[in-house]
Amino acid sequence: MAHQLPSLPYPTDALEPYISKQIMELHHTKHHQTYVNALNAAEASYAKASSPKERIALQAALKFNGGGHINHSLFWTNLAPSAKEGKGPGGELKDGPLKQAIEQSFGSLDNLKKEFNAATLGIQGSGWGWLGVNPSTKRVEISTTPNQDPLLTLTPLIGVDIWEHAFYLQYLNVKADYLNAIWNVINFEEAEKRFLEATK
Repeated sequence: MAHQLPSLPYPTDALEPYISKQIMELHHTKHHQTYVNALNAAEASYAKASSPKERIALQAALKFNGGGHINHSLFWTNLAPSAKEGKGPGGELKDGPLKQAIEQSFGSLDNLKKEFNAATLGIQGSGWGWLGVNPSTKRVEISTTPNQDPLLTLTPLIGVDIWEHAFYLQYLNVKADYLNAIWNVINFEEAEKRFLEATK
């Protein structure tokens, strides 16, 4: 079964003013679709490959485009229209198990944001910032991955795309402004569902 572009769980303008409709349309229908198309092509080539050499030659394409598809599929669902704008639950961390886990690891949501943004800004070039659950300690931790590498060491709760296509049309080269803004549309309800699934 070929991979398909998942639908957005909200209209393309729902995350404004923090992420523009234009960025959402391009990011979803052009960038993510490209990863889906290239992953399908790489998997089809892999299925036809007759030698280990041919299969090894396809590993980079499978990792890059497969990671792009996995990461973006998660990204769309970990965003939600902003509570501050009266549009939805985005940016609101309610009392519950995830808030307790964040406070246990970082002291407060504000400290998490500072540490997360600092780690994500430290990525050289393109990549992703992550909040995930350590499978052995069940604590929440910050991590980063380069390029489109998926997060494999932790169970992902929140992923933030720091590729230029995710923000440049709106924030130009000021990644810090984008990272500060995106917290207004982070779907903590979805992150808490993932947290409960990862820690049960």
